[in-house]
Amino acid sequence: MLPQKYYEDFKVGDKFTTQSVTVTEAHVINFACLTGDWNPLHVDEEWCKKNSMFGTRVAHGPLTFALSLGLGHLAGFIQHSAMAFLGIDNLRAKLPVLIGDTIHLEAEVIDMRETRKPDRGIFQLRYTIKNQRDEVVMEYDLSLMMPRRQGRQA
Repeated sequence: MLPQKYYEDFKVGDKFTTQSVTVTEAHVINFACLTGDWNPLHVDEEWCKKNSMFGTRVAHGPLTFALSLGLGHLAGFIQHSAMAFLGIDNLRAKLPVLIGDTIHLEAEVIDMRETRKPDRGIFQLRYTIKNQRDEVVMEYDLSLMMPRRQGRQA
């Protein structure tokens, strides 16, 4: 288990890169089962050949988002540290993620601010998800509340 990190362990401009994951048909079908999103754009190859501008199935945008959160957790830079998820801003799907694409996450600390409570701070990361061709497929800003070291005052 990785040690807990604290607000003070980071600074604006810190960057992290994760391992990658290949998006499979199993990911897409399991996500459709979990969400009830059976849009043929995601699950019907023949429909996509005839009707989709992509010509093949594409992963759900929220699936790409969810996989990126998992990649960030597995990388360990915020593992066991976040006190609360505060929100997502500026989420944009830039390119489709196809079945068989391999994605990874590049994260950068873009903002940090103290709160009125000395035991926590607000931390904002820009998440950029790239495919195997190093093309940006999605990006967003993730806000988290992080613990501060005990006894540390603002």
